[in-house]
Amino acid sequence: MDIPSYKIALIVGAGEGLSASLARLFAREKIQVALAARKIEKLGALCHETGARAYACNAAEADDVERLFGLVEREIGAPDLVVYNASARARGTFVDLVPADVAQSIMISAFGGFLVAQQAAKRMLPNRHGAILFTGASASVKGYAQSAPFAMGKFGLRGLAQSLARELSPQGIHVAHFVIDGGIRSAARTEASDRPDSMLDPDAIALSYWNVLRQPRSAWTWEMELRPWVEKF
Repeated sequence: MDIPSYKIALIVGAGEGLSASLARLFAREKIQVALAARKIEKLGALCHETGARAYACNAAEADDVERLFGLVEREIGAPDLVVYNASARARGTFVDLVPADVAQSIMISAFGGFLVAQQAAKRMLPNRHGAILFTGASASVKGYAQSAPFAMGKFGLRGLAQSLARELSPQGIHVAHFVIDGGIRSAARTEASDRPDSMLDPDAIALSYWNVLRQPRSAWTWEMELRPWVEKF
């Protein structure tokens, strides 16, 4: 049974929470890590802890994304594991939404995923090896009131992932989309004492990503749903 192995990971949309948990997990598994975010000042402690390098990038800008991959390739190597974790929201009553805010939300949540995946695939296809993972949300499959822009972006990202899984999997690239259905626990956001484990632990989410990455190609999944045991769905 051939278990895939990875050498260089790039996490786009990095910050605290899930991205940090993934960076720590990858570093423990001896994978070199690159982190990309619009503001990299917040990534100093995580880089020190994991040995990762941070790169400034607006994932919704094609030139920025192309430059990001070029820098990572020159300074570390071509990433064979890419995680797209960026997203943006524009909340409000539908008739009051600002079109420019809606466009920006869709650009970051969906179009950025396309830009990053395209650069990743160009580097993975010659070796017929690699993995591209997309972080989705409840809004990937359910459109909530006063949250149309986020649903539009996340539905789009899920469609991209499904299309890429069908196109790239036969060429050796594992594409997977994760529906994170529930709130993610953080230092600033914890569950009530009478509802233990009612929020998603970012380390537990990261472990599920890792389990998917370790799947032999004879039994790949393209999508996984994750939610706390008490979450309604």
